[in-house]
Amino acid sequence: MRVVPPSACPRKHFSGEAIAFALALWALCGLGADEVRRRTSDWTRRGAAARGWRSLTRWARQLGARELFGALCLGAVAGGARALAARAAQALCAHAPLAWRGAPLAHQAFAGARHVS
Repeated sequence: MRVVPPSACPRKHFSGEAIAFALALWALCGLGADEVRRRTSDWTRRGAAARGWRSLTRWARQLGARELFGALCLGAVAGGARALAARAAQALCAHAPLAWRGAPLAHQAFAGARHVS
């Protein structure tokens, strides 16, 4: 059994805010999976997991299935996992409080995730 903070999403090791931040860095800011993982997670990487971050594409699939941020209406998105993540990150930015509108996009997505179930 692994103990996680109460803010962690069900069956995830990250909060919704951290997932939104990571998806925005990857899909809106264009950072590679390695850099997104470095900025978001402090977990040690071993073996095949040392390169990239499979969680990003897994989260994008869950967005499409409405298993993650199910309250977002993303509509049909062509272009794969990154395009779907970009649409979701944009929608999360739209839910950010007005005071966050001048912040970087990844920060806006983080703030917006607090207002989306």
